[in-house]
Amino acid sequence: MDFPKERGNLEEVEIDLEDSSDAEDLDDGERAEAPWRTRPDLRDEEENIDTSSLVDISDTKPLLNIRDPRGINDCLKVTFEDVIAEPLSVRSGDRVWIWSHALFEVCRVWMYRAFTVLLALPMSLLSGLLFAVLSYLHVWMIRPSMQAILMGTRWLQSLWKATLDVLVRPLLTSTGRCCGSFSVHLAEN
Repeated sequence: MDFPKERGNLEEVEIDLEDSSDAEDLDDGERAEAPWRTRPDLRDEEENIDTSSLVDISDTKPLLNIRDPRGINDCLKVTFEDVIAEPLSVRSGDRVWIWSHALFEVCRVWMYRAFTVLLALPMSLLSGLLFAVLSYLHVWMIRPSMQAILMGTRWLQSLWKATLDVLVRPLLTSTGRCCGSFSVHLAEN
């Protein structure tokens, strides 16, 4: 099942919790809205948020509409049908199936939002701190140390290259030429 990458492409989804035999239309021919129906597109509201000119030119401004531009978390696109499936030989009642689907979706969405509210900021702080420390170590300690070692061992690199060119390359070249004359023919019996 393909999912849109942008939040702006999401369509409203309505899950009917009534059996097809219990469907009652309203006076004007429309169905009543479910209270847990997905929210409409909020892109226009997000674009009207006042930001300073520094935020507009910053490379750290979060992407509000495309939150996974590289598809890092494609494995998390799980739907009810990916988790629960009843074969034809065993089936629950229609209302049980419909309510199970609705509860799965509501629980999945709202529990994710609750965990995000509770844990997103502390985890972002810890992740930022971790990447800052790793960047500092790489830029100021690891890379200069490696460069100093490489500069101090240029003579060893030259000696190793000469040894390989004089001793190992002729041996492997002659072995390759000797073995290159072999041929294999497959025959059916």
